[in-house]
Amino acid sequence: MLEQEKISPDDLQIYSLEETKDIVLGRRGVLTREVYEAELKLELVAEKIRTLRKQRNLSQSELGELIGVKKSQISKIEKGTQNITIETLLKVFEALQANISLKIEVY
Repeated sequence: MLEQEKISPDDLQIYSLEETKDIVLGRRGVLTREVYEAELKLELVAEKIRTLRKQRNLSQSELGELIGVKKSQISKIEKGTQNITIETLLKVFEALQANISLKIEVY
């Protein structure tokens, strides 16, 4: 049987989420980090659309009819696999009776 080496708390390093992303993905401005952040934001928007649609008791087909697209496009939007235009995004949130705002930050 192998003897396990004990690790003391002094041997451990604790990192914040931001520090971990810097180490794994690179600092803000690095392409891999920017792609990750953009995909994460799109995933959050997709989840919000799905949640609001269900709260409004709408099927994907019904939401699609309200904004003039097919059910398959709503499905892709909710899965985050469909690039969505700002125009379509505004239509979706209007149909879901929700406000959306665009915040631009310079860093």
